[in-house]
Amino acid sequence: MRLDDEQESSHFEVQEGRGGGMGGGGLGGGLGMLLPLIGSRFGCGGIAVVLIIMVVMGMNPLSLIGGGGQQSSVQTERPATKELTDVQRTSLKVLGSTERRWADIFKAEGQQYPPPTLVFYSQNGQSGCGAAQSAMGPFYCPADQRIYLDTDFFNEMETRFNAPGDFPIGYIIAHEVGHHIQTITGEADKIRKAQQRASEAEGNALQVKMELQADCYAGVWAARDTNLMEEGDLEEGMRAAEAIGDDTLQKAAGRRPVPESFTHGTSAQRMEWLRKGLSTGDPAQCDTFKGSI
Repeated sequence: MRLDDEQESSHFEVQEGRGGGMGGGGLGGGLGMLLPLIGSRFGCGGIAVVLIIMVVMGMNPLSLIGGGGQQSSVQTERPATKELTDVQRTSLKVLGSTERRWADIFKAEGQQYPPPTLVFYSQNGQSGCGAAQSAMGPFYCPADQRIYLDTDFFNEMETRFNAPGDFPIGYIIAHEVGHHIQTITGEADKIRKAQQRASEAEGNALQVKMELQADCYAGVWAARDTNLMEEGDLEEGMRAAEAIGDDTLQKAAGRRPVPESFTHGTSAQRMEWLRKGLSTGDPAQCDTFKGSI
């Protein structure tokens, strides 16, 4: 990506935390808020996957409910950008680019765009939706309209998922910004209410459509920033979208893909909707809730 001339976003925080737990508060402050977030994004199976990953990585699952060892102290800071890592500064340039592109889109509709805040943390953090854990990957919390990111995830994208390059950074952040768009437009709230009335399979299907729409919104951002993409970026984005498709992840885990359990869409679907956003640059073309996906 051509980011040298991009202005870094000022909407960020850095959390510094130590200790094994995520602070007191029991079920209300930890698992009670965390499980609905994971459940809505990944289904019931996602909760089990997170717990298994934590055990494999030597982490204590009790930390999700404020038990199991020392409690952590999480401090939120706003350091000067020159004190940030290169990956953090790249992330802020991407976020700044999304702010300008979405501000233009909202302005054309006579509206003002309220940008999200990007929160950097390492291993353990705290969000308005409960505990933040590296095993969860990047996520958007609608309760506080913040994106939570452990930048080590990008190393994992390269080494574990074979999705190197800088465009996956842009794709992932722009995807989470897509969830912010869904929140501030009221789309996310409508879907959450529909999920409450739906069966697990129906709820997962709605979640897939939410995720694919966010992929499309990520493509819209990249298409609107005409100076952003350079040779190889499209291929990097497609590799990233393919790597994190539900079917690919389930196969990598040695499991037979079960479509009813998908919460983010297949690799083909994720590539298709990212490409649709890239080719049209029109958020109106990202309505995944009309017809089939």
